Amino acid sequence: MNVTFDRLVEFIGNHWIMSSGLFIVIILLIQDFIESLTRKHKTVSPIEAVALMNDDHTLVLDVREPNEFDQGHIEGARNVPLAKLESALELEPHKQNPVIVTCQSGTRSQPACKQLLAQGFTQVFELSGGMLAWEDQKLPVTRKRGGKK
Repeated sequence: MNVTFDRLVEFIGNHWIMSSGLFIVIILLIQDFIESLTRKHKTVSPIEAVALMNDDHTLVLDVREPNEFDQGHIEGARNVPLAKLESALELEPHKQNPVIVTCQSGTRSQPACKQLLAQGFTQVFELSGGMLAWEDQKLPVTRKRGGKK
């Protein structure tokens, strides 16, 4: 047993860059796992999002910048950039409705979901993979402006 530990220490000493990288990856995986267990919003796939969108009260909220939104978005989506989300008064009537939050790849939608929950929204869903995943599933995208009222 002691010989195995000594060899492990020797390996780490000889390959400290690779060992450091492995340690960092393990820490990040643990952090992601804990965060996924404690998050208060749900993550949905593009297909699950379509099922939610069949409810007329569901709001699709795109938190990308307007120029990204104009390049293609989910039909009926409302564009409120992440930086302006806190002051978006037009979202108030939707606090009790399902809200699907999307961005380009899923990185901006998570903080947006946290903001919405802090503002009192009760049914917040994050589109897993964002618009990239939506387009990978060959789901429809439009360039027309205008969202649900």
